[in-house]
Amino acid sequence: MNSPILLDGPRVAPASGTATHLVVLVHGYGADGSDLIGLAPHWQRLLPQAAFVAPNAPERIPGMPWGYQWFSLSAYDPDMLRRDPVLAPGIYQEMREGAARAAAPLAAFLDAELARHRLGPDRLALVGFSQGTMMALQVGLRRHVAPAAIVGFSGALIGADRLPAEITARPPVLLIHGDEDEIVPVEALQAGVDGLAAAGVAVRAHVCAGLGHGIDQEGLELAGDFLAEYLKA
Repeated sequence: MNSPILLDGPRVAPASGTATHLVVLVHGYGADGSDLIGLAPHWQRLLPQAAFVAPNAPERIPGMPWGYQWFSLSAYDPDMLRRDPVLAPGIYQEMREGAARAAAPLAAFLDAELARHRLGPDRLALVGFSQGTMMALQVGLRRHVAPAAIVGFSGALIGADRLPAEITARPPVLLIHGDEDEIVPVEALQAGVDGLAAAGVAVRAHVCAGLGHGIDQEGLELAGDFLAEYLKA
């Protein structure tokens, strides 16, 4: 019998000293939790009672000892997507099984962190970047109790065709994407909006002009305001 995969990563305690909400930052391919935990100070003024944590993904990337992955992207080719965007749905569909496998350890981590802070499941917010956005949507939309909010930077909704049958939670979602993203084409933003709306999810979207595969000040401010809106509700 295989042992359960236990995740861990850097944490930032609430500025107020007492946590009323938990914000989980889900990093992208080839990074680790330290890559996103630096977002916490940007949002602590708006969210002084939020605890932040950024777990490392469960798999090391072969040949990249410093990087983690939620699932393999060995067949992913952003140049091909730009040349022929019509292939995108099929490519994202191939990622679905990997995301589904990685969902269990991430979901267990969320439950453990909520219990650690003695918080209910509705006091959770998920923030993902790139592959982390894929995972935040994969897990957050399938919780027994909806998270307070999900924010996704520079990512995509995978497995959209199955979402209406699998969705169990409909938290508000904000998707943010750069119009010069060289890794995940910006077309993924509208595809994500369409897929979420078809599943009955309230979704907002914003395109950051001149931004590549990353997070800029505009995106940070929009995400912070969105989190504050729903974590204080």
